[in-house]
Amino acid sequence: MNLAVAVLTLLPLITAPTHSLVWTACPTKQEPTAQCTRVTVPIDREHPEAGTAQIAVARLPAKDPAHRIGSLLVNPGGPGGSGAGFARVGGLDQPGTESLYERFDVVGFDPRGVPESTPRITCSPEKLYDTGLNRFPSTRAEYAAFVEHNRAAGEDCLAKTGPMLGHVDTKSAAEDVDAIRSALGEQRISWFGLSYGTELGAVYASSHPGRVDRMVLDGAVDHARPIRQAMIEEAAATEDALLRFSSWCHGSSECALHGQDVLARYDDLASHGAYAKALGRKATGDELASGAYGFLYLRSNWPELGRALAAKDASELAQNSQYATPTYGAYRSIGCQDFPAPFTGVADMRTTAALVRTVAPHSWRYTEYWDLSAGCTGWPLPARNPPQAHPVHGAPPILVVGGAHDPATPLPWARGLAASIDGSSLLTRLDDGHTGLYNSPCAVAAEVDYLVSGVTPGRGAVCR
Repeated sequence: MNLAVAVLTLLPLITAPTHSLVWTACPTKQEPTAQCTRVTVPIDREHPEAGTAQIAVARLPAKDPAHRIGSLLVNPGGPGGSGAGFARVGGLDQPGTESLYERFDVVGFDPRGVPESTPRITCSPEKLYDTGLNRFPSTRAEYAAFVEHNRAAGEDCLAKTGPMLGHVDTKSAAEDVDAIRSALGEQRISWFGLSYGTELGAVYASSHPGRVDRMVLDGAVDHARPIRQAMIEEAAATEDALLRFSSWCHGSSECALHGQDVLARYDDLASHGAYAKALGRKATGDELASGAYGFLYLRSNWPELGRALAAKDASELAQNSQYATPTYGAYRSIGCQDFPAPFTGVADMRTTAALVRTVAPHSWRYTEYWDLSAGCTGWPLPARNPPQAHPVHGAPPILVVGGAHDPATPLPWARGLAASIDGSSLLTRLDDGHTGLYNSPCAVAAEVDYLVSGVTPGRGAVCR
């Protein structure tokens, strides 16, 4: 069927938009025109009696309203990232994105459970991360302790959050996106999703293809991938990024460890930990590996990573750790709804851990999929949206962006996601870092041109 005919056929099925929002000024230094509101959604759509949630929404009105294209919803990833905060601090404001602010209302929102939305996911940080716990258990006793730790952490989150904790999966969040669309008064919306935001966007497009105008999925997550496979692929990608950093650092005068054995320094910190004044204690190797991983996200942060590794005080690495972030509870809670642990017991976990160490002999102590999925071993709530295909049929062309040296979302994930979306276009980055928006002027140019024109790059497009 002709695409235009297909879209027109779907239009009568679209819920009539409602103009129910009352906006209030919520300016920031970066975005003085920001406006904020809330959208009410049911916590459990199958059981409305469970109550409602309030989704925090922020909008930056188009600077050129005469040539406005529509609303561009943005999600910075996570899971657990604040989209409303992302919009209000200019998260999309990179060199080359000016026309997006001119032609679109840029709309960010905090997915259900995320900081400014209510009920908010609330967990005790000390119960989520125990410095003495072996996150790679190899004996029955260690495995039992690991399971019990995660169960207790989940029960703590449930007690503090309430029933919402069992409904923070991506499918539920995608239906909230449609509620936002309707409340904005839009027949269709555009989307710019980064990292986990690509999964949320893809799930929305799968469920509501006729309500999509234009969509960029940058740093793609392929939710159809089996968890063990994803663990191994991501571990290999993280190791590749660390090796590329090490090679650059050894040979570049910009690096504080120039001419030294960078990997030996990294291995020593990850194996033995180091004192961090900011923590008032010795940081664990897991914390330091996680902190180093965070610096690999941006190619521009490589010199900073070199300084952090060279420093006698490990505070900079420790404070950059995922475990130190205030959104770690939301990260784990949402993750367990979408990426449940695949393990049947200690032998199974030990075998998978050995594979992770094989492909990531240096960086194995922290990779996101291991932290996310292994951390769900023993979680007390069932996964509402475990790995599965979310094929997209009937949407306009969608742009998927993947990086050959992305430490967090390997290129095979982008290829897999693009293959599940009819008529999609895949843009491949050959540079470093996580997402094109923050690492590749070439990718930014392609993304912006597509969002403004609606025309995707040609087949096999590459940013070198």
